[in-house]
Amino acid sequence: MAYYPYRQQPIKGLYLTYQFFTTVFFRFPVWILSSIPRSFRPRNSWDLRRAVTIHFIRHMIALTSRTGPLVKTPTHLAIEPVPKGDGHVPGIWISPASSSYITGSLELSAKIAGVSGTRIPGYWLHKKGSTIEPGASPMPGEKVVLALHGGAYIRLSAHPSDATASIARGLLKNCDNVLRVLSPEYRLSSAKPWKEANPFPAALLDALAAYQYLVEEVGFSPEDIIVEGDSAGGNLAQALTRYLVEYKDAIKPLGPPSALILLSPWVDINHTHHGQDSSLIRNLPSDYLGISAERNHSSGYAGHAFTGPHGLGFADRNPYISPASLKLGDEDVSFTGFPKTFLAVGGAEVLYDQIHTLKERMVRSLGVGKVRWYVAEDGVHDYVALPIHEPERTETLKAIAEWLA
Repeated sequence: MAYYPYRQQPIKGLYLTYQFFTTVFFRFPVWILSSIPRSFRPRNSWDLRRAVTIHFIRHMIALTSRTGPLVKTPTHLAIEPVPKGDGHVPGIWISPASSSYITGSLELSAKIAGVSGTRIPGYWLHKKGSTIEPGASPMPGEKVVLALHGGAYIRLSAHPSDATASIARGLLKNCDNVLRVLSPEYRLSSAKPWKEANPFPAALLDALAAYQYLVEEVGFSPEDIIVEGDSAGGNLAQALTRYLVEYKDAIKPLGPPSALILLSPWVDINHTHHGQDSSLIRNLPSDYLGISAERNHSSGYAGHAFTGPHGLGFADRNPYISPASLKLGDEDVSFTGFPKTFLAVGGAEVLYDQIHTLKERMVRSLGVGKVRWYVAEDGVHDYVALPIHEPERTETLKAIAEWLA
């Protein structure tokens, strides 16, 4: 299939104009009227606002999979201004990870893909009322969160203006001993019809650089670092933790974090769980990752852009990329040495089955006591990033705070 067929002007402008009028004068009325009967909503328990909003988000994702981005978002190339207040502090530059910390499978994958480290922006968010200076040494008993944003490795941003920053704000509000969160602006992947750039493991190199910054420049011990990621950021958080575990003896003083938080992680890049009875089909009516978006999100553009020269077959058999792949046997994926993990999933999301497989494999390696499995029965994909998704969002954040305490 052709990706982004309406990306060029004037076709893009004409297409967006058509979509605007049909959405305002046709789709919205249909969505509202069809959602008035509770039995017609994707989930009977949803209110009218949520039902209509999910229809709208699904439509916008499908639309941008044809046109490309509608607005310019921050990238790794520059530090963007940060609004004052609300715990915001100016962005900082993070240096590339030291070459001595890039070894083994990471070094080999980087050579194959032709990628290397580069400096990237990082954005701090502080707890409201905090008097900590940006980049200051840790306070006694302080934990820090390294937050890796979602977006299928092809969109969204670490900037505080991004929608996924609501997760960092929620953690700061609910977790007493977390006073600040660092979000690195890791490189996004792209492929034709755009410039081919930043395939795996570019984002992993950037996440490693941010981890090194926390340990060696700010002064946090790995035992005081919590790694968090949502959606594709959950994939990256798992990969970073795997690397820190597998090569801990070779990359001292870096070491595994104290805890791992995975929110709706995308952990089967090529969707080997696909089947008529799978959540990819079962939950299509209730998730905003609908059919068109799902093609673009998984084995379509995002998967090709992220795997790059490695190919999707490489993803199916690589635990750094697809630890829940069914083409990997349980014996091929170990989580021995991983820290305690909070794994949240929405019962209404299309990725449910692959995330459940990840949970089963983690429990097999770590035991039930080290894996906190949390299901929001009516939650859609990445619901913790959606302020409208209440009370599930706040309930999950409170559960994370209790688990960390």
